[in-house]
Amino acid sequence: MSERSKKIFLYICIIVPFLGYCIFYYSNMIKNAPFRFSDFESVEFNYGTPDHMLNKYNSKTQEYQYMNRRDSLVKSTLKLRKDDLLYLHRKATEYGFWNFPDDMTNKAAGVDTTKNVVRFFLKFNYKEKSKQMLFDSNFDGDPKLTEAAKTMVSEVRRILTDAEDRN
Repeated sequence: MSERSKKIFLYICIIVPFLGYCIFYYSNMIKNAPFRFSDFESVEFNYGTPDHMLNKYNSKTQEYQYMNRRDSLVKSTLKLRKDDLLYLHRKATEYGFWNFPDDMTNKAAGVDTTKNVVRFFLKFNYKEKSKQMLFDSNFDGDPKLTEAAKTMVSEVRRILTDAEDRN
């Protein structure tokens, strides 16, 4: 056997089956992922003080209400494009939203939760599952987790602002 035919034999016997197995294994993992965009239904986002979360958006009903700078409640409809929802889904995957705890609020006895605290509620709804997060702006948990949650909330707010500017 020549040197060239030995290399071809090596590729056929070792590398090609390995690549085939990797493609088979990871395609099944991706297909059976717990939160797929193909199963995505809606996103809900609320924020405000812990007692009065007046700022709300629901992509299923397209209802959007918020407090403007003059402290008056504005109600409107806001439709997010499919690209916006896909972007939010991918950002949730990137920041590990699926692994966030459901409750990231300060419940300690000595913590004043009503003073200068903004509470955020974010929920992604899918056909069979949903994932939600309740987050206080002064959450004193893991700094990486807190930063990821703040970034996720700011991405949702940015997408809503951009969609509002388009209308």
